[in-house]
Amino acid sequence: MMIVRILGEGQYKLDSGYLDRLNEIDNDLVSLLAEGTDEAFRPLFHEMLQLVRERGRPLPVEELVTSDVVLPDPSSHLDDIKPLFTGDGLVPG
Repeated sequence: MMIVRILGEGQYKLDSGYLDRLNEIDNDLVSLLAEGTDEAFRPLFHEMLQLVRERGRPLPVEELVTSDVVLPDPSSHLDDIKPLFTGDGLVPG
């Protein structure tokens, strides 16, 4: 199991089996931004968030644990989150 935090939303307990898919999306996002393909970023970023929301189990607000992965707030402006998706991106692996 891994803990994924979506800023502004909360934490989710996600089966580690989804780590490869999260990392794949993360790598695609890094590549898109490196190529300057900003318009394709938002749909893929939302796919990443949906994976966590649909496959993860929300943790109660009072249960705070260290997050393995922290994803930006879904409403963040692209210019604010762009620097996060460089190098290895957000997802380890």
